[in-house]
Amino acid sequence: MLKFIKNIPRIEALAALASLAASVFLLLLKFVAYYLTNSSAIFSDALETIANVAAAGMALYSLYMAHRPADEDHPYGHGKIEFLSAGLEGSMILTAALVALLRTADAILHRAADLHFERVGIGLGLMAIALVVNGIVGISLVRIGRRTDSFTLEADGRHLLSDAVSSIAAIAGLIVVRLTHWNYADPIAALIVAAYLAFTGAKLLRGAVGGLMDQQDVKDEKLLQSILDSHLGRAGREPWICSYHKLRHRHSGRYHWVDFHIMVPGHWDIRRGHDVASAIEYEIEQALGTGNATAHVEPCDQNKCAACASESANGESSGRATNLTN
Repeated sequence: MLKFIKNIPRIEALAALASLAASVFLLLLKFVAYYLTNSSAIFSDALETIANVAAAGMALYSLYMAHRPADEDHPYGHGKIEFLSAGLEGSMILTAALVALLRTADAILHRAADLHFERVGIGLGLMAIALVVNGIVGISLVRIGRRTDSFTLEADGRHLLSDAVSSIAAIAGLIVVRLTHWNYADPIAALIVAAYLAFTGAKLLRGAVGGLMDQQDVKDEKLLQSILDSHLGRAGREPWICSYHKLRHRHSGRYHWVDFHIMVPGHWDIRRGHDVASAIEYEIEQALGTGNATAHVEPCDQNKCAACASESANGESSGRATNLTN
């Protein structure tokens, strides 16, 4: 355990350990509540907490791996394990939803009357504690995940928040039972919990698969285009370029990898083209945070680019140009 924690930033390590401790505590709490009440809704909620414990352990390991530096075998680093962690978490939630659905169907058909009504009050109290703990830890993890750009912590936090929502559904079902003595409100609440678990698991799994498949981030796309567009032509900022193309970007966990081609006047020397590329690369890296940007410099066709022709006509070795190429 100490080996894993040593290489993880302190705030992320503390968040991951808090998630693991909270998940173990809630697992015990919810199964005690289920044992006392025989509630299908509490059972469905408790199943997700099993996934919470496994996911919290996986999150700690993935953070350790994600912070390992790039090496000869992994030149792009180890960040994609954060997507793998979220994908496993989503899969476990979907499995919990399926088991909860089967257990609830059995309760509706045969066992709704087995609810221990006299202990419903105790169950409500325990579930209320679970709700508060889930909410506090979940919100904290989401905030820390966004602050540190950790997909793992944010996914784990959203998982805990989804657990809090499912706890609300379980509590609502038990309240209806307590007020009306209609025991079928409990398995109906359990069905709502199972449906919400399935939605949450599918959403996490979809995001993880998108990351592993290098799905383009729309927000990053807009940011990158705005930066590159700002350097185009005479109306743009220094250093100016004629045009750009082949813009590609992807995530490796929290790390951003960007590559693109820029067109510059063909009469520029290698050093000037390199300096322009380096300046734009640095600007992009600063805007995205952790990551790497790589520009490929290409000579512009001066016969087709009015910007280059204008610079040559004016006898300028440096200057600004309008973008008339792709």
